[in-house]
Amino acid sequence: MSEVTENAESPFHSGEQQVQERLGVRDIEAWARKVVRDHLPEQHREFHTSLPFLVVAARDGKGRPWVTLLDGAEDFVRSPDDRHLVISAEPVRGDALEGAFRIGADVGILGIELATRRRNRVNGSIVGNGTGTITFKVDQAFGNCPQYIREREWRRVDKVPSGEPETDSRLSASQREWIETADTFFIASGYRGQGESATFGMDASHRGGDRGFVQAPDDSTLRFPDYAGNNHYNTIGNLVLDPRAGYLFIDFETGSLLQLTGTASIDWDSEELAKFPGARRLVTLDIEEIIELPAAVGLRWEADAESVRSLRLIEKIRESDDVTSFIFEARDDGPLAAFEPGQHLPIELSIPGADEPARRTYSLSSSPSDDRYRISVKREPKGLVSCHLHDEVEPGAIIESRRPAGEFMMTCNICPLVLVSAGVGVTPMVSMLHTVAAESGDRPVWFVHGARDGQHHPLADEVRDLVSDRPNIEVRVAYSRPRPEDKIGKDFDCEGRVNGALLASLVKNMDAHYFLCGPTRFMADVQSELENQNVPADQIHTETFGPAG
Repeated sequence: MSEVTENAESPFHSGEQQVQERLGVRDIEAWARKVVRDHLPEQHREFHTSLPFLVVAARDGKGRPWVTLLDGAEDFVRSPDDRHLVISAEPVRGDALEGAFRIGADVGILGIELATRRRNRVNGSIVGNGTGTITFKVDQAFGNCPQYIREREWRRVDKVPSGEPETDSRLSASQREWIETADTFFIASGYRGQGESATFGMDASHRGGDRGFVQAPDDSTLRFPDYAGNNHYNTIGNLVLDPRAGYLFIDFETGSLLQLTGTASIDWDSEELAKFPGARRLVTLDIEEIIELPAAVGLRWEADAESVRSLRLIEKIRESDDVTSFIFEARDDGPLAAFEPGQHLPIELSIPGADEPARRTYSLSSSPSDDRYRISVKREPKGLVSCHLHDEVEPGAIIESRRPAGEFMMTCNICPLVLVSAGVGVTPMVSMLHTVAAESGDRPVWFVHGARDGQHHPLADEVRDLVSDRPNIEVRVAYSRPRPEDKIGKDFDCEGRVNGALLASLVKNMDAHYFLCGPTRFMADVQSELENQNVPADQIHTETFGPAG
């Protein structure tokens, strides 16, 4: 790796640049120059001044990094102009950073709103220090994506007397349990080189994951896997040049804080790293000192934050010319939330060059009885997310998801079913087919699907296998433009499009419930034709996607 020198015009110092070069993401520089600012944009000022707490990183008298949480009454943070924050709060007695906010001290501030998963970072220094108030001057300010943030609502409580601080160099059994069941912690790091640069100073950063993502192998060591982020590598870049780091864990139920400081090491490519699929590196902290602060803050949060889950891609399967399936399991190997056939999975993807994660919902195409999630995604030529999934996301990748959701679900367990789809609209229907194929009864089911041709017919073999020994399930496939080889193989039943006339020729049962999924025009046409055949509106259930055409 070539040597990187400081560049006064760059938003990154040499350590950050070294890591970016090592990992092949130096093209982030052009983007970062646009988003890393020397002042607080108006929306950032409004954000920081609306928060009930700030996460703050600084150094103690020995130069060791620590991170703490400052909270206060409403409006305890003010922004008199776009270069300053005035914070009317100070660390509690016994806090590692008590007395550390001296004029000239480097400070990193993370503003984070757990309920909305929004965060902004700002680095700079202390320029004023009065009784219970500090004035902070901005060197760098930039937004962060909400990746790995666990949603939590907060509330204020009457300030209860904090307990006696506890200091040690070894973790107690209860502290190890605290750490190993945490889904969130904060890390302080910093670097100051020769001369003056806005890139120097302290940094406060967030790390999140499923419970257990931080390990305490013994009473003086912590370890966590570090996953893909925004490619700035602020924390890792600091640690490359100055391995000292501070950690902060919060007990969200009691408002207690656990602070640690020590020396970090980075494992880039050992065999141990392979035990954490999707992790880019392992960071280990050799602990020097520990401070526990009981009931240190006057805020409380929800103890559990289950609305966001990290998933690891374990398999990627091409189903047709333009549809690929992605199979996920929980990153922590724990159980996944149950779902009903027909529901969709909301996901988030961090795409290089985008300052916000891309959010999409994809129907689950797997059986609800599986212990994994499967989505089957059509590649759209101009689709930002579908192209990224098809071209860039490979097994081992980590994505964020929410619980499966949606109202497109089977509404009865005994009524005849007609599952009607076109194109990639087949995906929720396959999930439903898994369910009805596993039933012990023999209710009538019709599975009707329309595709362009055999090359654009995903999950065809799976459907045939599911119904092979179920005489109560009838399958009809229509190809609108079959190829000559399709006619030889005869993997379809009729030429043309799925429409009301085809359904009327198949289904004579007036008690049948119809489930439709496909492009908007297809949906509208079929629904209208069914209603013209006197199918009651409450027996027609729809799930649309894609453009009106």
